[in-house]
Amino acid sequence: MSLLEINNLNVYYGVIQALHDLSFHVDKGEVVALIGANGAGKTTTLHTITGLIKSESGTINYDGKEITHVPGHKIVSMGMAHVPEGRHVFANLTVYQNLKLGAYTRNDSKEIAETIEMVYQRFPRLKERRNQFAGTLSGGEQQMLAMGRALMSHPEIILMDEPSMGLSPIFVNEIFDIIKEVHKSGTTVLLVEQNAKKALSIADRAYVLETGKIVKEGIAADLLNDEDIRKAYLGE
Repeated sequence: MSLLEINNLNVYYGVIQALHDLSFHVDKGEVVALIGANGAGKTTTLHTITGLIKSESGTINYDGKEITHVPGHKIVSMGMAHVPEGRHVFANLTVYQNLKLGAYTRNDSKEIAETIEMVYQRFPRLKERRNQFAGTLSGGEQQMLAMGRALMSHPEIILMDEPSMGLSPIFVNEIFDIIKEVHKSGTTVLLVEQNAKKALSIADRAYVLETGKIVKEGIAADLLNDEDIRKAYLGE
């Protein structure tokens, strides 16, 4: 069953059309990758799903409910979390304070404390730096914090936008290992990622986006071995 279903989505920036009749789905328990070059419409897609951008037409259905015009803060409380491109941590707040903000839709202080401990177990480095200002963390640590903050809302699905961007190879491997762990724990993942090879290596299925349109889709392992994909996105 589809947890997230996008149907014929059209989005404009002024007179420029960013998404053209975009349709795809994410089934419960999957990792689905959305790959494509810069400017393909990947981030616009995530922003539209999470209510940050309004669509001109089309529908977005999540867990059997239409959320096309639902405000972003309400979408979070419905079980969807978004890890934005560029991390966007609160630089002048501590790691701990950033994590607490991720639980703003929840009221049970005991449960929030338990979730913070769960995040610390998954990201031991964040526990070590819990009283440090987020702005003093390295890029990789900030990415971990952004992911940990998203997990604080206990999402059923997590949307990740370019989690490996600007990170050293060691941190890239670590981040992808964490994505795999998050998925194994039962969270569905929609992953937008320029590192197509890494994304396809952990995804179940994938869609290729070009100029706001899906041009190819399939099992991730098949796309990883697709000659056109290898030439266009894997540098081979």
